[in-house]
Formats: sequence, C-alpha cells, structure tokens
Amino acid sequence: MFKKILIANRGEIACRVIKTARKMGIKTVAIYSDADRNALHVEMADEAVRIGPPPANQSYIVIDNVMTAIAETGAEAVHPGYGFLSENAKFAEALETAGVAFIGPPKGAIEAMGDKITSKKIAQDAEVSTVPGYMGLIEDADEAVKISTEIGYPVMIKASAGGGGKGMRIAWDDQEAREGFQSSKNEAASSFGDDRIFIEKFVTQPRHIEIQVLCDGHGNGIYLNERECSIQRRNQKVVEEAPSPFLDPATRKAMGEQAVALAKAVGYTSAGTVEFIVDGDKNFYFLEMNTRLQVEHPVTELITGVDLVEQMIRVANGEPLSIAQADVKINGWAIENRLYAEDPYRGFLPSIGRLSRYRPPEEIATDDHVVRNDTGVYEGGEISMYYDPMIAKLCTWGPTREEAIEHMRVALDSFEVEGIGHNLPFLSAVMDHPKFISGDMTTAFIEEEYPDGFDGVTLHEDALRRIAAAAAAMYRVGEIRRTRVSGRMDNHERHVGDDWVVTLQGHAYPVTIRADKKGASVHFDGGGEHRVESDWTPGQPLALLDVDGTALVLKVNKVPNGFRIRTRGADLNVRVRTPRQAELAGLMPEKLPPDTSKMLLCPMPGLIVKVDVEVGQTVQEGQALCTVEAMKMENILRAEKKSVVAKINAGPGDSLAVDDVIMEFE
Repeated sequence: MFKKILIANRGEIACRVIKTARKMGIKTVAIYSDADRNALHVEMADEAVRIGPPPANQSYIVIDNVMTAIAETGAEAVHPGYGFLSENAKFAEALETAGVAFIGPPKGAIEAMGDKITSKKIAQDAEVSTVPGYMGLIEDADEAVKISTEIGYPVMIKASAGGGGKGMRIAWDDQEAREGFQSSKNEAASSFGDDRIFIEKFVTQPRHIEIQVLCDGHGNGIYLNERECSIQRRNQKVVEEAPSPFLDPATRKAMGEQAVALAKAVGYTSAGTVEFIVDGDKNFYFLEMNTRLQVEHPVTELITGVDLVEQMIRVANGEPLSIAQADVKINGWAIENRLYAEDPYRGFLPSIGRLSRYRPPEEIATDDHVVRNDTGVYEGGEISMYYDPMIAKLCTWGPTREEAIEHMRVALDSFEVEGIGHNLPFLSAVMDHPKFISGDMTTAFIEEEYPDGFDGVTLHEDALRRIAAAAAAMYRVGEIRRTRVSGRMDNHERHVGDDWVVTLQGHAYPVTIRADKKGASVHFDGGGEHRVESDWTPGQPLALLDVDGTALVLKVNKVPNGFRIRTRGADLNVRVRTPRQAELAGLMPEKLPPDTSKMLLCPMPGLIVKVDVEVGQTVQEGQALCTVEAMKMENILRAEKKSVVAKINAGPGDSLAVDDVIMEFE
C-alpha cells in the first residue's frame, strides 16, 4: 500500500480524502494557493506545499506546480478530488511519466469519456440511447444559432470539457443561443482552459439520475445503485439523494448494467459516474460520464457502506475489487444538501467574506440515524472569490426516506452560519416542499416552484403558534434575568408580567404565561395552549426546545423587544411586548426603504467583464447592460424596464462589492 499520497485539490474534498487516508494509515500532502494558506485541508494534512497565487489557473490547475510538489514531498500517488485536474489527461500522463500512481482512471478513459463530444460518440457507437444534438466543433455564435434552430429549441449549450454547471446555458431562442454560446465559451476557457462548445436538445421535464460505477484493473466492474440529482440551480446540483424515489428495480438494473458496460468499453478503472436524464416514462438517455469522484458520493456510501475513496486508493494500488455486484445492497435512505456561499434572497448570487460563526450540527452515526458533514472551512475562515462557493455537504441517513428528510430538517435548523450569505433557508424550504416530499420533481423544480426567486418561507398557522409560544417563554426568561441583574428587588418575578403580545409574520398573538420549574405553559387568547420546555439561556444563538413533546430548533438573535428567529427556512422578526407596548407599536409609521429603481446595483462581489451600453443610450426591458463575473460564473445583468442611461460608474476590469452602483438611469 502507498505510504504517502498528495491530494491535488482543496476544500472539503481534500479534507474528505485525508480522513480516509488517515484511516488507512497513509500520510498525506496538501497543496495550497496563497488564498488557502490557512485552509482546513492544509491544517489536516501531514505536509503542505504552496503552489502559487490565488487564481486556480495560476496554482491548482498548473500541472508543473503540482508535479514539483510531488517531487519535493516524495508522494507515491495522487488523488485529484473533483474539478481542477481530476479529468485532465495531460496530468494523468505527467504522473505516469514520473512513475506516480494516479488515483483515478487511465489516461485513455479520461480522454474518451471526459470529453463530452467524444463520450457521446462512443455511447452512440455502443448503441446507448443518447440525446439528439450536434457533436462537431462550433466556430462562432452565428453557427451556434444555425445549429440550435436545426435541432429545435430549447437547446443546451455545453462546454465539452465542462463540469460543475460551468460553461452551460439553456437557450430558448436565437438571442439566448447567441449570448449563451459566448458566455459558455468564456466560462469554459476560464475554468478549464478549453473553450470547445457543443449543443444538444434540452429534454423538458427531465429527472437527473446517475449511476455510481467502480471498476478495477482486473476486469471487474460493479454499479453501486443510483443517485437522484434533479434539484439543480443553474445546472448545479443542490440536493441529492440515494436511492431515487422514482426508479423501479428493473430500470435501476438496466441503467446500472448499461453504465458498467460503457465503463468497460473504455477500459475504465476506479470510481466513476454515468449520468442519465430520465423522462416521465422511465426512458433514460446517456448524458455524460464523469471520470472522477462525484461531489455527491457520500449518499452512495451511506446506503451501501462502501468507502469510495478507499476503493479508489486500493484500485490504484493494483488490488482487485473485494465487492461483487451481489454484495451491493440498498440500506435505508440518504439525503445530501449542498451548503453554498450564495444568497438565496439575491437570486443565489455568490457571497464572500469571513465566517464569523460556523457551527455545524453534531455528527452522529448510529444504527438508525446518521448526520455527516463534509466540510473544508472553519469558524473565522474566509470564503474566497476565487473558488467554488460550496461550504459543506450536509448528509443525513435514516431507515426510510421520511426519516432521512426529518433528520435533515433538524440538522439544517441546527446549522449556524453567520458572516456571509448562504442557502440554508432555501435548503430548509426544499425539505418541506410538497413536491420534494412526494418525490415528484424534475430538474426544473427550482424554476417552476420559485419562478420569481426565493424570498423566504411563509409558515403555517400551527408552526407560527408553536414559535410564538417558544418566543414568549424565552423572552420571559430574558426579562427575569434582566430584572435580576438590575437588582431592583429581591423578588424579581413579581416584576415580570404574565400577559404578552407576540407578533410575527403579520400575526399578533396575545398570550398568558404560567411558568414552573420545568418550563412554561403558554395560553393563547381565544383558546389553545402550548407547553414549552428548554434549558436555553439568554445569549445562546441556538435554542433547542421541546414544544408539546416535539423538538423545535431555533436560531435566535436578540433584538429590541424580541428576537430574530430563523427556522425551517423562515426568517422571522418576532416582537414580544406587553399589551400596552403592543398597542403603542401599532401606531408607529412604517419606515420605507430607499428608492433604487433608477440604479443598477451590483448584486454580488465580482468583476465587471463587459459593459454593453453607453451614456445617453435608450435601453429596452430585458436588454443586456453589463456582465459581472463571480466565482468563475458570468452573470448578465439586464434592464428591468425601458429607460435612458444617465451615468456609468464602472467599467471592464473594475472589482465591485455588493450594492455598488454600476450605472444610473434618467
């Protein structure tokens, strides 16, 4: 077995590989850019080597820099993680030349299946069902429009060397095809150093289901069932689960056997994933093969008990698989939620900054309950603008899908993240969405269910009453402490009243509290009572309460006369007042936000790539105004209405913060 391996990656996947290597008694080497000097993967590894400045194209994807780090440390093998050099045949060749093992597939398999154009042709030759499209190289936007028209809209414009949602656009007409081609080409060149583009028919109402395969160098190949990855945003997976709630055993077997046959056809070894789109009649079409470990691999590990990283290392070491197809079972259900540094209230645009608070839920592993958090960050660390915005992968497992979802709800409510925008509220909303709960979703889930963007969750009446009862009980505890600290009288409880009015989400609940040593009974005017018990003390940002025998987890921040409470995707401004205070508060005028309707504000920290208009120009609704790049993704900002450009405050190359004014209108 290898004595030392280098992980040619960063973030959570580097940390994930280090954990398994440590378990196997293998020493690890981390590489890092200047931006990652204090990163978690650097701290966890036995050794660490600097490889360049922050931009990935000057550090993590510079093969010579990585090879130098290998030579300096004497690493015998390299695990590439995902992204960066994981599907780079030149890197695999460089390792082979240097006599260093690649913990991944052979160079030929990477070349054949890592290139989406070539892989589609191979799949067609192998009589695998594929989506109609144009596999040739496309020279310019005019040709892209012509091909798109021939295929028939909608079409998917994709980078041949792409992955992770980068270099992908859906076009519904000629204009979108023209713009999408150029943006995809730019993103592909920036992210992968390869700007080749192809176009295929976009299958509407599809489900994205992928098969995990594992092959060794001795001719053995198995599939470890499927993962459902239909909940996506901008072609980037957000929620994954295993198994799929949609497949039946016959379809699963057919997809699995086809995936293994395809892998064997190209001499594949190591772990890999064959992705399919599946329509409502369970017809499946080959989409692509990812010749690497997938981001969502933990859910497969949780239902099969197979450590995929360990298997990759053993295969790279020349060992045959110790698992046969008959050994692969489906045990329970697993859900993965990707926690991104993206603000769902701003159209999921990237957010950067320092993690002033980062407290994941406690990891648990029992026979009937698992909570797993794969992460590469820590409290006080910084989210950089240079890399993917994923912070962590929160996974839960339970004997049934319903139990796995419920464990996930509690885990999300318990996850504390402050200092940056993040998608925890959105993930909570998905876990409670009827379509997700029923398993009836497609890759258009987010577009269909949140067509105007995500603006939080409106909780039902029963949930509001439970939160109101909890807030009243918590506020009373705070008032008791306040009067005790003030020392106004020895018998402090006489100065804390029993009658309160709790307002939240547009509702006002007059309540009466009857407290005892174990908790409080909160009686609602008009009927109804909730029993609240907890050991929460004022100042704690996380409250674990029991309301009528059921757990309630709240993130709590004190504000005047109440709390900011976040739970189940809702962000609530909760006020707890005396009846007289509530009466007076109702007379206060509402403060209106400033008018920014005549300004184009930068929606995220980013770099201006292009400005499409000039001062004095009349622009129409929907017209492109400028392009902002953030975290390697290009975002075209468009006019919301017809207007005249009065002033332009930023140009190409300028770095902007959130809400910086890019341009103003008459």
